[in-house]
Order: sequence, then C-alpha cells, then structure tokens
Amino acid sequence: MPETPTVYFEAASTLAVVVASNEPLLFLSEDQKVIAASASFCRAFEIDPATVPGKRLSELGNGEWDMPKLASLLRATASGSAQIEAYEIDLRRPKLNARNLVVNARMLDDGVKDRVRLLVAVTDVTDARAESRLKDDLVREKAILLQEVQHRVANSLQIIASVLMQSARRIQSEEARGHLHSAHHRVMSIAALQRQLSTSTGETVELRTYFTQLSQSLGASMIDDPGRLSIVVRADDSTVAADTSVSLGLIVTELVINALKHAFRDRLTGTIVIDYRSSGKDWTLSVADDGVGMPVGSEAPKPGLGTGIVDALAKNLLATIELSDAGPGTVVTISHREDADSENSRSTAA
Repeated sequence: MPETPTVYFEAASTLAVVVASNEPLLFLSEDQKVIAASASFCRAFEIDPATVPGKRLSELGNGEWDMPKLASLLRATASGSAQIEAYEIDLRRPKLNARNLVVNARMLDDGVKDRVRLLVAVTDVTDARAESRLKDDLVREKAILLQEVQHRVANSLQIIASVLMQSARRIQSEEARGHLHSAHHRVMSIAALQRQLSTSTGETVELRTYFTQLSQSLGASMIDDPGRLSIVVRADDSTVAADTSVSLGLIVTELVINALKHAFRDRLTGTIVIDYRSSGKDWTLSVADDGVGMPVGSEAPKPGLGTGIVDALAKNLLATIELSDAGPGTVVTISHREDADSENSRSTAA
C-alpha cells in the first residue's frame, strides 16, 4: 500500500511532462493506445485533444496514422527487441499535402513494474526536406551552367589561339612572331585546362589526366616531328582544387615551352618528363628534359616573361623553385612543404 501514492505521483508527473511538451509527443501503452498526447502534437496534426485519450494510434485523426510498418516497429520496441531511431514516414491526409515525418520511440519507465509504456516523438521535416531538395536542384543547375560556361570559354580560347597563329604567319618580324607563338601556346594550355574542368564532376581536378591533356595540346602545337621529341607524364593519383590546378598547369606550360624552345637546339631527339608526387599536404612538381643542359656565363639566357610567370605562380602556391643539372639536360623542381610553411609563419610572427 505505501507504494501506491508514489506510483500515481510518478505517473501523473509523466503525463504532465508529455502534455506540456513543446515537441509533438505521444505516450502509448503496450497495445498502442494513447495515454496522453502533447498539445503540440494535436496542433501540428490538427487533432482534437479531447478525442485522443483511449484511442489506438491507428485510430487518430481520420485513420492516417494507421501505418502497419510503424505499428510493427512499435511492437518490437515494446518487446525490447528494437528501438525506433529516426524512422521516416509520410503522413497522408485527405485534401492535404503529405507531410514528411521523423519518428523516434523508446520504452519509458514510469515507475510501475511489469508495465510497458512507449514515448514517441514526432518531428515534421517537410519544410527542411523541401529546402534541401531545392538546394540540391540549385547545386545541380549551377554545376551544369558552370560546365557550359567552361566549355564555351575553352572554345573561345581555341578561336583566339587560331587567330594568333594566323597573325604570326603574316608578320615578318621574327621577334614579333616569337611573341605571338608564345601567346598561342599559353592560350592553348588554358584551353586544355578549361576542357578538363568542363568534364570534371566536382571541384577538384585529377592531375595525371590534366597534365596528359596539357602535354598533348602543347605537343600538337609545338612539336613538328613527334618521333623526334616527346612529352611524358609521370604523376600519381593526386587531385587538387581547381584554382590550384590552374597555377600548376600554367607552370607546366611555361617550363615545357621553355624546354622545347631551348633544350633541343643541337639534339635530334629528346624527351620532356612532367612528374608530380604528393604526400599529405606536401607535393613536388618537376619538369625535366634530356637536352643540351643549362647554359652558363654569357650564354645564360636573361629571365623572360615565362620565368616571371613561374616565379609568381610558385610564390602564390607557397612553393620553392630549384633549377639543377639532369646530366644530360635540366630539371626544374617546384616543391611545397607544409613544415616549411609553419616555420615561415613562426619566423614572420617573431
């Protein structure tokens, strides 16, 4: 007898908590009869609170809560063999739009032994799901438009490159013709990047494929005899952000152009190797040739536009440049080290 007041007190407290909850809640018996429903549940699903107590869940409203799968899951939860976690259902009511709901349910100890009670929480996620779908649609539409723009840009760049080549053929000055040829090669390299970006499915670019396409574009425009000179790509499976790939692509373009123009003047055959390796945030890009090697002294070429471009791009990538003898030939190595960045940051702070 002394236990009875305590039992009723705990049960009353439970009912009070459920009814006053700001969240849509249902307090059910083992046989899925409604003991109590929160006022927010009744408001959300337009059910008269006076009609709720004593009804089975399947009888609520106009029968829209009669869902066999949900009832089965609730029975399993009552038996202790399962627990409903974020179960999604569609609530369909006559003359009203369907609502997307997420249901969570678990056994609740209300202080009475050998009696099963279920606490069911219902969250309406219709608006959130609609917003998510809208965002997904906008993202897909943006991606399609971006690919179309990139495709058109690539086509426009090829037209510009063609105009540059036609102009170069008409100009008598060797120096002016050389400048136009260099501009043509740079435009073609950017066009190759645009083609790669237009076929990319995300915001990253796979470098092996990009460097291969880039080398093919440069070879087609600059190598008259592919049997004499070739460009080889040796890269790992690295992917980088699109803006980083632009910088790397322009660096490769300048270094390959420089090698084709200067490394094989006295060689009948030769190879240029583009190599890229990464480990974590560290990476190394190198362009090597087996040509005549680095001229020294008075024969060393003065730094030109290409050198300035490579220096600026490497600095932007927080990378260092190393020029060395490949024996035979020359290798230019661009490397980025995360530890070096940290040391530079500490030095700057000091």
